[in-house]
Amino acid sequence: MKEKMENPLHLKSLNHISLLCTSVEESIDFYQNVLGFVPIRRPGSFDFDGAWLFGYEIGIHLLQSEDPKNMPKKSTINPKDNHISFQCERMGAVEKKLKDMEIKYVRAKLEEGGIQVDQLFFHDPDGFMIEICNCDSLPVIPLAGEMARSCSLVNLPMIQHNKQQIQQQLVQQ
Repeated sequence: MKEKMENPLHLKSLNHISLLCTSVEESIDFYQNVLGFVPIRRPGSFDFDGAWLFGYEIGIHLLQSEDPKNMPKKSTINPKDNHISFQCERMGAVEKKLKDMEIKYVRAKLEEGGIQVDQLFFHDPDGFMIEICNCDSLPVIPLAGEMARSCSLVNLPMIQHNKQQIQQQLVQQ
C-alpha cells in the first residue's frame, strides 16, 4: 500500500467549476436568480464569450459553446450523474421555490446510522445536475486517523478565510 501524503499538491480550496453553455445569458439568469450567485468581473483578455459568477465560496465560470446547437442535453434527472451539491437550511422552502419556478426535480432520501438526508436534484438550462440537500447532518468520517465532523465544520476555517478575501475584493472594486 502506498504511503498517504497529507496534501501533495498543497491545495487550499476548490476555486471554481467551468460549464459549457448553449446560452451564457440563460445560464447567468439561472445561476443568479435560482441559485443566488452574483456575477463578477471576468478578465477582459479572454477571446471567447463567457461569464463568471461567485457564491457560497465557489466560482461558476460559464463558457459559451462554439456549437450550441450540437451540445448534448440531458433530460432525465439521474441523481447518480455528475453534479454539484449545495447545502441548504430548509428543504421545504427549497422545494416550494422550485415548484413556484416550475423547475422539474427529483426527490431522494439517504439514511445512514439513523441520520436522514433529504436531496433534491434538478438541471440547469444545459442539463448540468444540481443537488440541494441537508447533508450537513451527515458526519464526515475519515477511514482512519481523524475524528468525525459534520460537512459544515470540515471547511469552517477555510470558509471564514474565503469570506474575508471576498470582502477585501469587493472593497477594491
